[in-house]
Amino acid sequence: MARIGFMSRVTVMAVSAIIAYWFFQGAVERTIRVVDTGVIEEVLDHITEQFVDSVDQSELVNSAIEALVNGLDDPHTSFIDNRAWESFSLQAGTEADYGGVGLEILKRDSLVTVITSIPGGPALRSGIRPGDRILSIEGVSAKNWDSDQVADGLRGREGTDVNLTIYRPGADKLIPFRLTRSIIELRSVPFTKLLEGSVGYIPLQVFSETSGREVEEAVESLRGQGMKSLIIDLRDNPGGLLAEGVAVTDLFLKDRLTILETKGRNSDIKERIESITVESNADLPLVILVNGNSASSSEIVAGALQDHDRALIIGSRTYGKGSVQTLYKLSGGDVLRLTTARWYTPMGRSIHMDSEEKLELISSESSKLSLNGRVVRMDDLNGRPLLKSVGGRKLYGGGGITPDISVLQDTLSLSEEEALHRIQLSGSFTAGLFNYAVRHVQENPAILSRLQLKNSELELFYKDLLRDNEAMLERSDLEIARRFIKYQLEREIALHAWGPEGAFEQTWPTDLQILRALEVLEQAQSPEKLLEAAIGL
Repeated sequence: MARIGFMSRVTVMAVSAIIAYWFFQGAVERTIRVVDTGVIEEVLDHITEQFVDSVDQSELVNSAIEALVNGLDDPHTSFIDNRAWESFSLQAGTEADYGGVGLEILKRDSLVTVITSIPGGPALRSGIRPGDRILSIEGVSAKNWDSDQVADGLRGREGTDVNLTIYRPGADKLIPFRLTRSIIELRSVPFTKLLEGSVGYIPLQVFSETSGREVEEAVESLRGQGMKSLIIDLRDNPGGLLAEGVAVTDLFLKDRLTILETKGRNSDIKERIESITVESNADLPLVILVNGNSASSSEIVAGALQDHDRALIIGSRTYGKGSVQTLYKLSGGDVLRLTTARWYTPMGRSIHMDSEEKLELISSESSKLSLNGRVVRMDDLNGRPLLKSVGGRKLYGGGGITPDISVLQDTLSLSEEEALHRIQLSGSFTAGLFNYAVRHVQENPAILSRLQLKNSELELFYKDLLRDNEAMLERSDLEIARRFIKYQLEREIALHAWGPEGAFEQTWPTDLQILRALEVLEQAQSPEKLLEAAIGL
């Protein structure tokens, strides 16, 4: 029986590969070899009608498609079924608006929990708070649902209603809510700040349909407040719409300068995208912050401004997602997302980093865990292609964008990392941070400024963790990891009390990359002076 089952799987896998080619024959570029689709159809018919076990033809075709896509060994090529397409579009930043209630949610234990309510959305206006847990949607229990299932239940046509039942920690009764869905604007720039008097700060989280306009408006607003220099933070920005990356770059370049080039299968064929507007920010010294999670359009912006000597790049080497994806709508509403070209900076650097090099970076012994919870690593420049910017700065190729000034965030010691790993094995550390923060904000509604948790307050958090995980946690590990725990707990409380801007206010004074940017900008009164300092590095 085991051998029969094995042979059945081999047969299905082999035929799946053939069917996949047949299924996509009209969607991808023709090859020299001609496949007799009549034979393939005949094989498919025989399998469907005569195979010893019943076969769902649609499932067989879908598995074949997935096998074909996976065979390309390209993480950015994917087959997206029609049910997942709407969610994919939202997550990828290709749609700036959707009909919903304005909640950011995450599954905690068996229930999905509210992380925050989006400003201006129905949920915030109705009084839903961080920490609220969604028990049911339209009378149907949401227990054990994942975040996507709940999100699907909350979305719908603008103007329609959705009924929720909420469990609020500390409340005596369950709370019913009736929310009217509306168009939710997902902001690319959640807030702006003036740091150290005249240094503007713009966090750009994603490149969606409004990013170019939002950055332009943010610059104008900060100028009105007295801004003399600017930091644009692209750290953890995964990319999004290419056109919006170009629009942001265009704000800081003279017209008719190359922003990027694309090369497809035939490397002689190029598409060149140039700046088209007269630069209106020529007087602003500009720093771009990047890290290992800055990808795609983030790398286009950083690479173009670096190549043209318009900005100083500070942080760590970017992700290396330098490929162009084309979307092909298929029959039935499914979508093929296919890599069709690669991106190059104006000076000819390929942004793409191959998967083997990424794996080496991830497994490198230089990788460390930072105080903010991200993995950081020192970039090795040995053997990397060396180029020059327009003004003579050193530029490194080999994938991703290498900063002019590499700055690692504050990292944990080996003993701190080991203790934290043992704490996280209990499985309740993240949930414990969240629950304590929610309770702290509820019990201290008058918090007005940056937090500095007392030892007694940390002790309460320790007791909560030890009470729930006495068999898996050691008090000594909590003490060793105290610095990390305190940072994360203060940030989590600030996020719940004041939102993303409050979390930033809490953490930026210890952010070594921002502090380095401020130090450099303090010494540069013009973009030219900023670049003179950079060339001398």
